[in-house]
Amino acid sequence: MATEIRVPTLGESVTEATIGKWFKKAGEAVAADEPIVELETDKVTIEVPAPAAGVLSEIIAKDGETVGVGALLGQIGEGSGAAPAPAKAEAPKAEAPKVEAPKQAPAPAPAQAASAGSNGPAVAKLAAESGLNPAMLAGSGKDGRVTKGDMLGAIAAGTTAPAAPVTVRAPSAPADAEREERVKMTKLRQTIAKRLKDAQNTAAMLTTFNDVDMSAVMNLRAQYKDVFEKKHGVKLGFMGFFTKAVIQALKDVPEVNAEIDGQDLVYKNYYNIGIAVGTDKGLVVPVVKEADELSIAGIEKAIAGYGRKARDGKLGIEDMQGGTFTITNGGIYGSLMSTPILNAPQSGILGMHRIEERPVVIKGQVVVRPMMYLALSYDHRIVDGKGAVTFLVRVKEALEDPTRLVLDL
Repeated sequence: MATEIRVPTLGESVTEATIGKWFKKAGEAVAADEPIVELETDKVTIEVPAPAAGVLSEIIAKDGETVGVGALLGQIGEGSGAAPAPAKAEAPKAEAPKVEAPKQAPAPAPAQAASAGSNGPAVAKLAAESGLNPAMLAGSGKDGRVTKGDMLGAIAAGTTAPAAPVTVRAPSAPADAEREERVKMTKLRQTIAKRLKDAQNTAAMLTTFNDVDMSAVMNLRAQYKDVFEKKHGVKLGFMGFFTKAVIQALKDVPEVNAEIDGQDLVYKNYYNIGIAVGTDKGLVVPVVKEADELSIAGIEKAIAGYGRKARDGKLGIEDMQGGTFTITNGGIYGSLMSTPILNAPQSGILGMHRIEERPVVIKGQVVVRPMMYLALSYDHRIVDGKGAVTFLVRVKEALEDPTRLVLDL
């Protein structure tokens, strides 16, 4: 009896995924719990394990197809030889000419055909009910098809015209075209692009800057890094200090830890700090939950664990949900200063940058100090300039005098 391979529950608010690639071909043997197919969602890439051992008898959802939760992906048959399912799948091809006859009948109206044929019946139904033309939307499905999710999002937003018109580039010269490579954007990359643009279009985003003398933190780190790693099994980095400093600042300026919901302001009396991590597939933001209850060692362990999972492509959707504020570190790539984009619906994001020695004046004397620029991008609809500046000053004070982090000052 065949065992079905279906799309697992993908997490809160995630209803569909795109087939990234199959790790096995039809007819090949598979072991139980062996990764068999990769799914790309708008948050993470996940691997679906084989529910049983046997032979991959049939692949139903091909690479690049968009599937919903619970959709049938393929089947695993018993035994070790090639299964007959692929041969059955070929049978309809032999009968294909017989199916051509209905083409002689009158065709549906062009708009209806495009909706039903290219984008699916669910899209056609929503288009008929709402009056929204799918052609006005930039589809996120395979080959740019408009999905049910695209339609529902556009209807909820009251879309009557394309929010972001698709930009068609001018054709390259023949000599240049031969040296170009066109690659389909992954679903994750498409969603990253859409959400970043949505954040710019929705929030009244503004960035304020400050700089911080990292001498105290660097000296403390140099003094205790070896004993810290020996005791806790993880390196003492800067992120633990920054996370603690951010939490103290959020407690002093609670609107930075809030969000707008319609006409309400939602103040969050908990501190789930997202740490932006770059991967080869795009930027992901795992969340350190209840970070205010963790020590610096606990924060460093959590971040190190997420870093390993991100590199191995093992981050789960649950790892990236529930964040209230985000920290991003462009300094690891050499960035001196930047204006980070909000991770909607959050109201604030802190940008760290590279540390470099610069001359500064202290008590009338010019001295050299390891300095870092800090950038806070915030939603000006909820956070005033005074609150944003106060937040950065609190972070600066805590980092320049780390004793504050221990004494909770």
